[in-house]
Amino acid sequence: MSGSLWLEDAHEPLPRARITGRADVAVVGGGVTGCACALALAQGGARVRVFEARRVAEGASGRNGGFALRGSAAPYDRVRHVLGGERARELWGLTERALDRMEELAGDALVRSGSLRLAVDAAERQELETEYAALREDGFAAEWRDMLDPSLQSHFQGVLVHPTDGALQPARWVRRLARLAAEAGADIREGTRVESLGALDADEIVIATDGYTSGLHPALDAAIRPARGQVLVTEPLPELLFPRPHYARYGYEYWHQLRDGRLVIGGCRDASPQTEATAEEATTELVQGRLEAVVRGLLGRLPRVTHRWSGIFGVTADSLPLAGRLPGRDGVWVAAGYSGHGNVLGLVCGELVAGALLGHPAPALAAFDPSRTSELEDGHVL
Repeated sequence: MSGSLWLEDAHEPLPRARITGRADVAVVGGGVTGCACALALAQGGARVRVFEARRVAEGASGRNGGFALRGSAAPYDRVRHVLGGERARELWGLTERALDRMEELAGDALVRSGSLRLAVDAAERQELETEYAALREDGFAAEWRDMLDPSLQSHFQGVLVHPTDGALQPARWVRRLARLAAEAGADIREGTRVESLGALDADEIVIATDGYTSGLHPALDAAIRPARGQVLVTEPLPELLFPRPHYARYGYEYWHQLRDGRLVIGGCRDASPQTEATAEEATTELVQGRLEAVVRGLLGRLPRVTHRWSGIFGVTADSLPLAGRLPGRDGVWVAAGYSGHGNVLGLVCGELVAGALLGHPAPALAAFDPSRTSELEDGHVL
């Protein structure tokens, strides 16, 4: 079956809230970022209108692997080297608090199970040990294990446990976020594609499209590159082997089981980096075949596959999001470019940009300043 399992979740239509005339803020994108931003803005008294080309959560927010992870796509020790210790600690703490907030808002869409990052060889083990030491040095919860579960022991050489992480039904979560935003007064317009920022009647604009930025701002297209993540889902397995998110081989393979025993597995885009650097939502025989091979390696067999899909996410050069005002464009903001870690960072950046628009900019926003990239520096447009 082609199509995201997450999007099959039954849900009620959103409450209809329409604002007339010019909006204070127009948000482009009805995923986690756009809905989080709209909720915070509406609760702060702003007149906000959200535009989503399809339906809420039908972009990357409903087409990912269902992981809710602290931090960023880059490991903690590397981020500490790039940002410095203070900003890295601030970022990790911010995402941990966001997970706590998600737990309050998401209901049964989130399970705080922790996650496992697995080493496939000695080199990856060394990297994980370095990250573990940095996390512990700065006071973050983390565990190191040499002894693995029987299902993992023959495949991996050690595991870093992130106990605060979780597994997510991402479409259910974002739809709930959208409902809260609509109930707070946000005007959410589904099925409305924005072709030009100049067509939006608003004092301020937030681009919250992650990897779907194409055409809205030329320099942003250069700063955030699209990448395709492919996923497959199997029939329920007879036993629960992987009850929490697992990710291995530097994040190129990731999987977990749902409550009903289904195995959800994604990744392997490094099988063809050139063809997977695309905004086309499609599955390929090559990558799906690699995913099937990973399943066989884990289980010794390939159960019946029930779903296959892909989603597009935005990648930045330093694996950190872009969030803040776009240089050289008065009244235009961005919150995007999560490099595959948007389920939590999308909430973080949506709320940070909303806070700045409401006149309460947080110091943490500086770490995501869009002007740090050469494509956006000083308003340069390619």
